[in-house]
Amino acid sequence: MVVQSTMEFFTRTQTRRDFFRQLASGAASLSTFAIFKEELLRLTESGTYQDLLQATPQVTEGPFYPNKMPLDKDNDLILIGSSKIAALGQITHLAGKITDRTGAPIKNAVMEIWQVDGNGVYIHTGSDNGDKRDPNFQGFGQFETDSTGMYKFRTVKPIAYPGRAPHIHFKVKIKGKEVLTSQILVAGDPGNARDGVLRSAGNAEAQKLLIAAFDPLKDSKAGELQAKFNVILGITPEDDHHH
Repeated sequence: MVVQSTMEFFTRTQTRRDFFRQLASGAASLSTFAIFKEELLRLTESGTYQDLLQATPQVTEGPFYPNKMPLDKDNDLILIGSSKIAALGQITHLAGKITDRTGAPIKNAVMEIWQVDGNGVYIHTGSDNGDKRDPNFQGFGQFETDSTGMYKFRTVKPIAYPGRAPHIHFKVKIKGKEVLTSQILVAGDPGNARDGVLRSAGNAEAQKLLIAAFDPLKDSKAGELQAKFNVILGITPEDDHHH
């Protein structure tokens, strides 16, 4: 039996069946067996046989990471400092877990988010429509995860920015080192279908990992929303060869 390549060997059921039959009868050649063993090893090492979670895809940071940080950088973007005036927009409670691919929580990871306000303006000085900026929206926030890997923010539901579907940018840092930069998009938004950044994440399955449902918050009188978004890091904090 000639096997063109190890992958072909694993995709052709007939060949595989023949191989196991030969193996059972002791007729399999040593080279065939060596190929099988090598392939098995490769699959095990690459984690294909382990139930690993798919890592959150990395996408562009975009041009609007704040060039002038707000004084208030906490996880409540709706209120700035001691101000009592809330930002414009649909208040959203964004929360989730940061884990590695085995599902183990990553503590002391810093989650940063930045996004447009209720008028579609970033706090970055180069943002479109800068004159319409909502002065009561923080525009940027950060939160350090606890031992359960949880993060949480209070923000507004993002609205579209010229050329883009609504999205929230985020960055994860561990010990001051950036380990992931990506974006969260809104489930069911018609703009998603033609959003270039979302497409850059990969196939439909990969894109799904950047989408969160913004659902009505139970019993909220003010029409608040909640969005759950888990971040799965493809690296571990000890992974020093990540630059």
